[in-house]
Amino acid sequence: MQRFTQLQQHRDILTRTMRGIEREGLRIDRNGHLSSKPHPLALGSALTHPHITTDYSEALLELITGTHTTVESLLQELTEIHQFVMQQNRNESLWMQSMPAILPPEKDIPIATYGSSNTGMLKHVYRRGLAERYGKKMQCIAGLHYNFSMPPELWPLLDFKGNTHQEQQSNGYLALIRNFTRYSWLLMYLFGASPTVSKSFLSDMPHGLQTFGHDTFYLPYATSLRMSDLGYQNDAQAALTLCYNDLDSFIQKMYNAVTQPWPEYAAIGTHRDGQWIQLNTNVLQIENEFYSSIRPKRTTSRGERPVMALKNHGVQYVEIRCLDVDPFEPIGISASTSHFMDAFLLFCAVSDSPLFPNDGHCARSQKNFAQVVRQGRDPGLTLNKEGISISVPDWGHEILNQVHAYAKELDIAYGTTQYSAAVELQQQKLENPDLTPSARLLQELRNSGLSLQDYTLQKSQEYADTLRFGELSVEADQKLKRMVQESILEQKEIEASDTESFEEYVAHYNDSLRRPD
Repeated sequence: MQRFTQLQQHRDILTRTMRGIEREGLRIDRNGHLSSKPHPLALGSALTHPHITTDYSEALLELITGTHTTVESLLQELTEIHQFVMQQNRNESLWMQSMPAILPPEKDIPIATYGSSNTGMLKHVYRRGLAERYGKKMQCIAGLHYNFSMPPELWPLLDFKGNTHQEQQSNGYLALIRNFTRYSWLLMYLFGASPTVSKSFLSDMPHGLQTFGHDTFYLPYATSLRMSDLGYQNDAQAALTLCYNDLDSFIQKMYNAVTQPWPEYAAIGTHRDGQWIQLNTNVLQIENEFYSSIRPKRTTSRGERPVMALKNHGVQYVEIRCLDVDPFEPIGISASTSHFMDAFLLFCAVSDSPLFPNDGHCARSQKNFAQVVRQGRDPGLTLNKEGISISVPDWGHEILNQVHAYAKELDIAYGTTQYSAAVELQQQKLENPDLTPSARLLQELRNSGLSLQDYTLQKSQEYADTLRFGELSVEADQKLKRMVQESILEQKEIEASDTESFEEYVAHYNDSLRRPD
């Protein structure tokens, strides 16, 4: 309560809150199949373009905004990037769901390429390793990442512990992450939008899902099958369960994961037929392989490892990774969702966030999350709140009532009512589960009579046309076209500057890690 009072006294600082978005989306052809074409040259270099790149597959676009002090400017930029991509690529659409379109056989799913430079080859070989470890299909699932940072000057005012500003800020972000771990099940209920999956995607994988139409599996009360295990288990990362009680423990676990071999990966090796197939045989090839619904982040300089950046400079922002692509929005997210995320994350940062004791509390939160992604709209579902059984609506309203107070502070700071309106909209979903995106999607499938594939293809093409024929300002168009040319030139310069072999480059990259003190 004391921190909230401090926040009220300094609410004007909140207008310096920063947010950014990374939206993933599969390129598809007119028949709804995964595109077999390379990353379009008209979109620039996937290695160096700051806003348009690829994720796992050559066909999996990643559209990245800069950081913004308002939701309006954030979504304007995201819209402009989408418009530009669709206008430059007129024969394809972006799949408007998190779960993939019709995929070719595993061997034919194209892994993203980034040119001949050592930097580009490192990104490509890393993805080869993901294919060896997890299979290509799983890497084609798309999401939307929401990056969020509080104004740096706010952390000392909120009296977080630490001998330096860096320590106070890192401890503040860890407190945010712990509360996010406790309450992120609610995001899955409110915004989960993947209750269905193509039968062809799962093929012979164990899953326990039910049949919905001739080409679809689903769970009747699921919210986000994307965030469930879908029968997929990863023993190597099972030991990486983190409760974020302190930064040093997180850094040590991450360091161990990227330096210690895993027997199953060691059996695969790093080469096959003279070709690199993974960067190393460790639990994680690199830090980004760690799968988590939220990550503490710090921007890195070229050649700097993320774990070392956190160790040397502390946490700079958080990356929220559990949001599905919104199938009802052409750019994958609504303004209301973005406003809500700001208020929710501010609540997580400022409200009391005790450390997780070593008695299963952290695992308890993860179990709540897992239950909601598979059966969140089940009226009989109860969750475990500190050892007490509670229904989703009851606990959800408790949380939203608290988030609403933070939304009001953001409204006052920004001179708007949109933050409070966003929270009130989510409260309606607790009263009526049919308003959730997961329920709406299932109802649309029933009403349309279309298969999941045909429905999604139709909507994807509608959205592509909406974006393609939307008015993109001359200024934005020229800026993005200039970035295309600059990115292509920059890639060529990087390729020309290489002076060592790829083997030497990988060795130096691994040597850049230093054991935490």
